Amino acid sequence: MSNALALAHVTQALALLIEDNLPPDIDIAVKVEPRKPPADPPAEPTITVFLYQVTPNTSQRNNDLPARASDGTLVRRPAAALDLHYLISAYGEEAELVGQRLIGSVVRTLHETPVLPRDIIELAGRRPHLGGSDLADAVQRVRFTPTVMDVDETSKLWGMLHQTPYTLSVVYQAVLVLIDGRETPVPAKPVERPEVRVLPFGAPGAPAPGTVPEAPLTPEPQAPEPAGAATKAVAVTEPRAPARTARGRKAAQPARTAKKTAAQPAKSARSQPAAKDADGSEDTEN
Repeated sequence: MSNALALAHVTQALALLIEDNLPPDIDIAVKVEPRKPPADPPAEPTITVFLYQVTPNTSQRNNDLPARASDGTLVRRPAAALDLHYLISAYGEEAELVGQRLIGSVVRTLHETPVLPRDIIELAGRRPHLGGSDLADAVQRVRFTPTVMDVDETSKLWGMLHQTPYTLSVVYQAVLVLIDGRETPVPAKPVERPEVRVLPFGAPGAPAPGTVPEAPLTPEPQAPEPAGAATKAVAVTEPRAPARTARGRKAAQPARTAKKTAAQPAKSARSQPAAKDADGSEDTEN
């Protein structure tokens, strides 16, 4: 994290990184300026580094919100996570394709060194207008990635530059720049470690009798019984209805058997035919 000079510091360091990596591919004198493209194209070979847009970083914008204690004191400073969008343009003699050669050197440099080196940051911070910047102490490093823009988006971008003729350019995005707040957070309180000592009355360091109020005795809370304990006790003590029913059936079974036995002789008597005499007539009672 760094202070509010981080935006200007990254722009100056990017221009310095491009300038230091021009040779040996480019053997001519080239001016690298952190400014917007000029309305009048320069006659000498020039590269402009223009910061045209600053947007919040979508992945880190809510990960470092300010934190405060219960009494309102600041525990952690807020930080703004930003992405920087750069338009890098090249000017030179068209007959010798100077602009194309310069853009090729820029693309090679940022592809080979996508992360802003610390030595370049420290060298750029020696400028008088960046004396108070602390970007070199930031833990998060700035990375440059190319941005793809179609013809429509490029036309809109150059349309915002009033009366500025178009020239060959590339667009890069710098991720991620964190800017701290200015308020200093309150240091956290040390962790309290309770210490319990048991001393008899009269020992060195022990309180005198009667000075320590006795805590009222309160009954210890009993653990609640499980929900199914009462139900299980009732189920054990209740008589078993199926067993009693079975015994009742066994007791009634002999009575039913006796009735059937008494009814069988009468049924047999009715079913047998009447006895006949010798002469074939039936013996009937008068």
